Amino acid sequence: MPSQQSLRKLAVLAVHSGLGLIPGQDIILSADLSDLELARLVAEEAYKAGARAVIPFYGDEQTALIRYAHGSDEAIGYANRWLPEAIAGALNAGTGYLRISSANPSLLKDIEPDKIARSSKAAALASKPMSEAITGSATNWCIIPAASPAWAKHVYPGKPVDEAVEKLWAAIFHITRSDQADPVAAWSAHCDTVRHHMDRLNAARYSAIRFRGPGTDLTVGLADGHVWEGVQMQAKNGALCSPNIPTEEVFTMPHCDRVDGTVSSTKPLSLRGQIVAGIKVIFEEGKITKAAATEGINVLEKLLDTDEGARRLGEIALVPHSSPISQTGLTFYNTLFDENAACHIALGQSYESTMAGYADLTPGERKLRGSNESMIHVDWMIGSDAVDVDGLSADGVSTPIMRGCEWVAGS
Repeated sequence: MPSQQSLRKLAVLAVHSGLGLIPGQDIILSADLSDLELARLVAEEAYKAGARAVIPFYGDEQTALIRYAHGSDEAIGYANRWLPEAIAGALNAGTGYLRISSANPSLLKDIEPDKIARSSKAAALASKPMSEAITGSATNWCIIPAASPAWAKHVYPGKPVDEAVEKLWAAIFHITRSDQADPVAAWSAHCDTVRHHMDRLNAARYSAIRFRGPGTDLTVGLADGHVWEGVQMQAKNGALCSPNIPTEEVFTMPHCDRVDGTVSSTKPLSLRGQIVAGIKVIFEEGKITKAAATEGINVLEKLLDTDEGARRLGEIALVPHSSPISQTGLTFYNTLFDENAACHIALGQSYESTMAGYADLTPGERKLRGSNESMIHVDWMIGSDAVDVDGLSADGVSTPIMRGCEWVAGS
């Protein structure tokens, strides 16, 4: 394990910069049992910052495997609704939410894809109220990472487990900037840099974004009234939070009916406890009409069949190739990290904050403007130093935004 001082710096960053805790606020703290030491430090820092109550929820990956191994068909296809509905009620009332993530990327590698699909769909249906509260910015929330032996072995496969865990913790501290003397100040400076690019994109008002590179020529029309977001979010309860630590992206809402072309993944994706690699899909009028993968195609196909919106985009994001995560040269097999190493797209649900006036529109009006609705939201990486990005105006004028996924001066 890393030193308590290093863990405490990450906990301070999570509470003050990630969650943006409001004094007097209740906090839901979600973590795996293996992350207990970090979770306790987060709780301590939250109380020091004025939290009224920190309510922990602890999960256990081995219990999840036991369910797949011994649960009945009914158990596999069941997800309780009372817990996510209760959490959703708390979030909508302004309770903060902080998640510590250390998931094993291939936890479910030996489980039948049909079982995973049934279980995931039931969980998505049950947790929809909670997901809507989060995507709708009802409250301040944040996800932070923690190293685990199973995850570390994926990132450093040739290293002894103890050394792999040590190296993964060091990477986490560096990438989150919690290895610096004042992580909160360092994160604030990072936010200023990302906000510069976000503001320029919002001022440009592009009609579409085009990605070109090996195996990729994709034009993504942007939703009417789209808004570029990045690093920080103003929640409806007034808190300013960074939902993901780490994060390097600026992102916005695509128009769900205006996506055309071919796109190939540039990094493997850890999806539902299994690995999907070599993804290549074709979009026509917003919808994936053909999909292929060199590994995990059954898992990908089950995802695409979740619902109508699962074959359409809910997000596109721009990330420079020079991001600290990318510069490690590692594949983390963890979306929280890999999505911030490369430009990416997300299948499924749109984020409310990326469309101006979203809350005042009817569902039909949101759909006409381009918003997508789905039970899933899955990011996968399409950027590399061989990918160029252009902004297209309404009259078809093309402007370079990124070359080799590095920001062009002035963009």
